[in-house]
Amino acid sequence: MAKFIIHGGKKIGGHYRPPGNKNAALPMLAACVLTDQPVRLQNLPLINDVYTMLEILDDLNVSVNLRGRTVTICAAGLRKTRLRRDLCEKVRSSILFAGPMAARLGAITLYPPGGDIIGRRRLDSHFEGLAKLGIRVEGNGAFRFKRGKLSGARILLDEASVTATENILMAAVLATGRTTIFNAACEPHVQDLCHMLNKMGADISGIGTNYLKINGVDSLGGTTHRISMDYIDMASFITASALTGGELSIDNVETNHLDVISKPFQKLGVKWTIKDGLLHLPAKQSLRIKNDFGNAIPKIEDGIWPSLPSDLMSIAIVLATKSKGNMLFFEKMFESRMYFVDRLIDMGARIVQCDPHRVVVAGPASLRSLHMSSPDIRAGMALLLAALCAEGESVIDNAQCIDRGYENVDRKLRKLGADIIRKK
Repeated sequence: MAKFIIHGGKKIGGHYRPPGNKNAALPMLAACVLTDQPVRLQNLPLINDVYTMLEILDDLNVSVNLRGRTVTICAAGLRKTRLRRDLCEKVRSSILFAGPMAARLGAITLYPPGGDIIGRRRLDSHFEGLAKLGIRVEGNGAFRFKRGKLSGARILLDEASVTATENILMAAVLATGRTTIFNAACEPHVQDLCHMLNKMGADISGIGTNYLKINGVDSLGGTTHRISMDYIDMASFITASALTGGELSIDNVETNHLDVISKPFQKLGVKWTIKDGLLHLPAKQSLRIKNDFGNAIPKIEDGIWPSLPSDLMSIAIVLATKSKGNMLFFEKMFESRMYFVDRLIDMGARIVQCDPHRVVVAGPASLRSLHMSSPDIRAGMALLLAALCAEGESVIDNAQCIDRGYENVDRKLRKLGADIIRKK
């Protein structure tokens, strides 16, 4: 078990380059089993969840060659149809092997996936969508997927689930005929997966909308694909600088990803400029909450793209603790995401938790140090951000949980001026 020891009050600033998108890399790694040709992924984030996915591939007798941030994967030797229980339980994205492996090999057995405990994360949309294509699932302790005739279908998702969309999509590319997915997720990482599959020979249109059309093909080939930048990681480091009064620059940013994030951040008083792909966050931000029309208390809520991503909700709440004014946060997607605010209250934050989905934050507050534990990736990062601007020494146990989604976060923060060390 690792822990971070943080001495707060240091300005976080300088030049930062975010890694590849975690939520794009994980389904792309699963998609590599769709072909017996080599697939090369560039700009791979070197995080624990990625390493677990690579371990799953290796255990399936898939060739994995990782050099720096580039991995070359060849599933020509793929024959095994059962994933190890211990590996499935380590990562939520293990479920993403269901669609592509059933489509290619006809069967797969895997176990209920692990991941963060942030509320119920149902799999019904996966099972129902795959069944429409001809892939049935049986079992409870272990899920056994079996493919009959893989045929295109009209699919209406009962929720715009990212992983369900990706799972169904990866099976549909090899189905006979046309598949349409209505109420599909359209987050940037889903779009990135679609672009990669098309480079492999798939025929997907409607990318970036909630209505995807897939014309099935007989087989897919290899490709080289560069994973897009992780906008969640980027927003996390922007928040670190804004909370501590530092100045930050980030180059090669993808503006369309940040357009969605900039609106709630502006509500909290954080402003940046982008010119020729370079983002500049000025020092000493005036963190003041912008009220709604009529001087009403404003609200930030998450939702499916292009709403604020749920993964940024915890981070936005920490930012609000240092912004002048009142803000209502409404977490609509996961019923346990908000429970970490108890730690912020212990640190001196002025927060009222109305119910499992809503909190009201009154700022600014002077945060004090605390010994705490990371409950999940995003809440763990949020607590780390709070510690960076708190007075005194804070300790965060279970730090390896943060490593599942953030690459060498302590080393990167030190480079930007933080006083943080890791201990085993």
